[in-house]
Amino acid sequence: MWKQTLPGLRMVLVLTVLTGLVYPAVVTGLCQLLFPAQANGSLIARDGTIVGSSLIGQSFTRPEYFHPRPSGAGNDGYDGTLSGGSNLGPTSRKLVDRVKATVDDLARKNPGHLKPWPADLATMSASGLDPHISPEAAQVQTGRVAAARALPPAHVASLVARFTEGRDLGFLGEPRVNVLLLNLALDRESKR
Repeated sequence: MWKQTLPGLRMVLVLTVLTGLVYPAVVTGLCQLLFPAQANGSLIARDGTIVGSSLIGQSFTRPEYFHPRPSGAGNDGYDGTLSGGSNLGPTSRKLVDRVKATVDDLARKNPGHLKPWPADLATMSASGLDPHISPEAAQVQTGRVAAARALPPAHVASLVARFTEGRDLGFLGEPRVNVLLLNLALDRESKR
């Protein structure tokens, strides 16, 4: 019996060391060497304090900030430990009521907007923690943000254009605006 069991146990031990220790250590070391910012969470600091990650959405509700997509992650939204979609289908009354309430809130906060609302301002992302909005969603909020900060709307619109990221590799995905980076740029502009 030991003649057959011992080689199996040795293989388990060798594979455990290789796949459980050596491989993760090599990958971690390479990532730290080649992509240190991304490997450490793409954290963003302001005045020496970590204010967020460019990869994870967070809540902005004050009128002088661009607002992100709605979030269903956790009870109050934007809880990274509870990310995920709501799993409500298109025929769900609860989903229809939530989207209608979100659109009504958008209309109240952005009274000058008359066109249809960009879908990403009324619907949640699959993770509930999307850090980006579409350029159209940012343009909708430009008037409110400019008024709240006493800045010319054209200046705020130019910031949106400056922080609009193109498609990855020129053809993958959609253009997008990172809400945290845009709001931090607005804070820097306001300090001038």
